[in-house]
Amino acid sequence: MTVDTIAPSRPRIKLKPKANARALRHGFPWVYANELVTDRRTRKLTAGTLAVLEDGAMNTLGLVAVNPDSKIIARILDKDPEAVIDQVWFATRFERALALRSQLYDAPFYRLVHAETDGLPGVVVDRFGDACVVQPNAAWAEAYLEPLTAALTEVTGCRVVLKNASGRARGLEGLDEVSKPLLGEAPTAPVPVQMNKATYMADLTGGQKTGLFFDQRENHAFAARLVHSGAEVLDVFSHVGGFGLAMLAAGASSATCVDGSAAALDLATQGARASGFDDRLSIRQGDAFEVLTALGEEQAQFDVVICDPPAFAPSKPALEAGLRAYERVARLAAGLVKPGGYLGLCSCSHAADLTKFRNASARGIGRGGRRGQLIHTGYAGADHPQMPQLAESGYLKAVFFRLD
Repeated sequence: MTVDTIAPSRPRIKLKPKANARALRHGFPWVYANELVTDRRTRKLTAGTLAVLEDGAMNTLGLVAVNPDSKIIARILDKDPEAVIDQVWFATRFERALALRSQLYDAPFYRLVHAETDGLPGVVVDRFGDACVVQPNAAWAEAYLEPLTAALTEVTGCRVVLKNASGRARGLEGLDEVSKPLLGEAPTAPVPVQMNKATYMADLTGGQKTGLFFDQRENHAFAARLVHSGAEVLDVFSHVGGFGLAMLAAGASSATCVDGSAAALDLATQGARASGFDDRLSIRQGDAFEVLTALGEEQAQFDVVICDPPAFAPSKPALEAGLRAYERVARLAAGLVKPGGYLGLCSCSHAADLTKFRNASARGIGRGGRRGQLIHTGYAGADHPQMPQLAESGYLKAVFFRLD
């Protein structure tokens, strides 16, 4: 087990004089490499080392985890520079996170820890009943996996803890891509999850991210309100059928799920079968842009069309290309919506804020020859709380239009 040491033996690192110490005092959780005095001693610190952060006047700001090889060179863990990062420390944070989710949800299926917003920078934990999937996306979390896992099982009573090492964030921290069980044995079959009156099948070991996108739960529920008996719906970039299954459960007569992954579509089919409406689900595997184009050529029409693509703009350098991709999705999808029908468009790109994404979506609708009323804007559910000081925590946006 990683053993933490207290303040006297911890290194001290210092902000440059012009760095924004006030933002850190007011809750901003990150120090960027260009804000820190990076002398030879600091550059030699092992990724994940705990240090005391000082401002330019040598006033203590708190306890941080340092990664000299990351653009985010320090992450604030605790305002107390003498805090001991051990099982008790982790348990305190897990208990606070669990209290919120237990109040919000009747069943233990949710995001339990949403990184910085739950006081655990770079750490994501999704809960699937007795199993938890942990994404330690920062070097310090990787170093403290043992006390983290012990605290997680202590607080939740879960019997299985899996490490998921996929994703871009770990690469930016210089971490490996080795996923493995941390406690117990990985499930050998998908885990059924009940949401919005449908059953979803979550692959905790081979699926995307942790197996299911809990963040869209409330947006699935809103889309379900748009269907009527006999409605035909299209769910593009469907993954395991997130929007499609919710709309079938609400009474849609048919749902077509489109995704590039055969494995994801198979899970959507299994979910429809478990929900009792597999006869109303059809799947179409292929590149989403190509399928949207083909459906347009076929003059297909749907009452509700939802597009929930991956992050087209995961970083600022990718922003302009990402916005063009979102505009193209909106243009292609708009032509598939029946007059008076609905189009839902989603973005999980933190680099594309709501205004930019909404504008790109509106341009695409217009260039598709349609006019739309914006009727609803959605975000991630309350188990994905936002940190007001950190725009990246509000990454998910969903805009719903009624088209003429």
